[in-house]
Formats: sequence, structure tokens, C-alpha cells
Amino acid sequence: MSRASAARRIAVAAAYGGTGVGAMSATTYALLRAQAKLARRRIGQPVDNSPDADGVYGGHFAAAPLSLVVLGDSSAAGLGVHRAEETPGAVIAAGVATVARRPVRLTRVAKVGARSDGLERQVTAALQATPHVAVVMIGGNDVTHRVRPSASVRHLVEAVGRLRQAGCEVVVGTCPDLGTIQPIAQPLRLLARQWSRQLAAAQTIGVVEAGGRTVSLGDLLGPEFAARPLEMFGPDRFHPSAAGYRAAAEALLPSVLAALGLAPAGEDTPDARRGEGVRTVAEAAVAAADTAGTEVTGAAVAGRERGPRGRWALLLRRRPEPVDTSEATGTDDGGGMPGGTTGDGEPAAAPPALPGPAEAAPVAGVASRSGSAD
Repeated sequence: MSRASAARRIAVAAAYGGTGVGAMSATTYALLRAQAKLARRRIGQPVDNSPDADGVYGGHFAAAPLSLVVLGDSSAAGLGVHRAEETPGAVIAAGVATVARRPVRLTRVAKVGARSDGLERQVTAALQATPHVAVVMIGGNDVTHRVRPSASVRHLVEAVGRLRQAGCEVVVGTCPDLGTIQPIAQPLRLLARQWSRQLAAAQTIGVVEAGGRTVSLGDLLGPEFAARPLEMFGPDRFHPSAAGYRAAAEALLPSVLAALGLAPAGEDTPDARRGEGVRTVAEAAVAAADTAGTEVTGAAVAGRERGPRGRWALLLRRRPEPVDTSEATGTDDGGGMPGGTTGDGEPAAAPPALPGPAEAAPVAGVASRSGSAD
């Protein structure tokens, strides 16, 4: 069975029921379970000490704020960093505010230790913020807790569907490559890599079918993390460091900008030399799982969204957007945030400009809601 077929099988099982995976021998299961327990002891029990980064970014811009919500697990929460501006949500919010020339209100509902079945509660909380765009990072805990991939994907698809029905754009950072985690021994590490990429591909199929777009984070936690583990991983050697979270956030930022209609002109034109272009969603999902930062979103061919082998999808490898949030301090609602206000009510210094258009166009499909975003 090809990888595309396997991913499609999981996605179909998520939609119609079933496991979507094969059986495992009792001996293999016992070995892997023992290795998993050992890895958990080495890593330790995570404690949610992630800083609160909620607030308004770019508050000096004279416009109603965009609403950005962040859902998912510890990778979305920023577990292990010490400053609010080091969390993925803060990096993305600061980048969007700078490019959009418009304030961004960040609301984080992500929970440390969350699995995909926890997204239902998170979406309910997120919708209270009337979001324009949602960033979801989920899947790692589903793999480590041996959740059936079809069940994991089903919960994610339901979450994306609810957000899209509310008029919110959705960008999902798919399951990272757990095969890079040093405390996990072989052969569990090899299987963790296979399971992670299989889940990431199935997540992509489901999310695109539900109207969202995905960005692969697998290889982002691969060669770069393997080459510089002391820099890219935190003290527990499982969760990323501030540098690792920034790498993930900068990979997600261009797709968040694209979802809001803020991508630079021509960036959505695929380059065949880099293997980009329109293909079936299953083929695009497998290709994305192998290359970090690859975006997959729905597409149409000759005016049709579906072909003989299923949904059409566009595969793009966007250039990561670097963003400097070094001047971001404090976690109050608009107090001390990038481009927000200081404790005395005076405008804070504007964040450094990002590469891109000097003046961004109005956010597509969002302007009519801006008055209620606050």
C-alpha cells in the first residue's frame, strides 16, 4: 500500500468509522510499551508553565484588531519558554500585525498535554474571541498515547469544520516528527517517525477537505533539530526551545498571512522546479509530510474541486517570514506588547518591519467583521 493510500485510508476511516491501521503483534506491542514508559520517565511529567502571551499586538495601528486564536497542545502553548514573546502565538501575532498594519488580539486556548479529542472544548472557548484566523498545532500527544489515527483526525476535522462555519480561516501545523526525540529508543523512535508522518498526511487530507490549510512541521523538527539539539530542544529534550518554537512559528506565519489575504503578490503561484503545483490531496499530503514548511490548501482544476481520484490540492513551499519580537515585554491586554501601549498609556515602540509589502492590502473577507473583533 502506498503512503498516499495509507493516509487516505486513515482519513476515510475518520469520516466513516473504523481504525484505518493494521494490527500489531503482542510481542512488538509489549516491547514498544516498555520503551514508551522508559521515555516518559526520562522526559518527565510536563508542567504547564508556559507564559501568558494573550493581548494586543501592534496596538499603535489605528484600526480595529484582527482576532487570532491558537489551539492545540504544548507546542502551541509554548511550553518551556520563559517569556511571552517567545511563544509561537506571540511570534505569529507580531508578524501579522506588522504586515497587516493593523492590531492583532491574540487569544491562546491551547493546553499542555492536549490531544485531538480536547479540541472540541478549545474551539468552544476560541469562538468566544470571534476569531478571524486560527492556528492549530496538534498530534504529538496522540502518537505518544497511541490514539487511533482515524479518531485523532476525526476530532481535528470536526474542530476545523466548526471554525470554518464561524467564518474563521484555519491553519494547522501538522504532527511533528517524533522520530527526532532523543529520549525515545530504537525501534520505537523509527516507528514514532513513521506514525508521525502517517498522521501528518492524514491530518492534511482531512483539514483540506474541511476547508482549512496545513503546514508540515515534521522535517522542521528533523535535520535542523538533529544537528543542533542543544539549541533547538529545551531542557527535557522533548519540547522545543525558544529557537525551536520560533522556527515553527516562522514556518506557519506565511500561511497565516495567505489565509488572511496578505501574501505578497505572486507567492501563490507554484514553481514546478521545486515540485510545487496542483495534485490530488493525498499525493500533496504525503509530499508535504516529507518537507518542512510545505503548505497544502484546496484547489480547483477547470473549475472543479474534485477529480477522478479525489479533492484537488495546491502544494506550496513558502519562504519562512523572520520576525523580531525582542522588544515585546509584558503580558497585559495591550500593555507592553509589540506596538501596544506601555503601563503609562503611551504608545510603545513599533516592532521592526518584516520583509514584504510596505503597505498591505486590506484583509480579504475580514474587513466587514473588524468592528466586532474587539
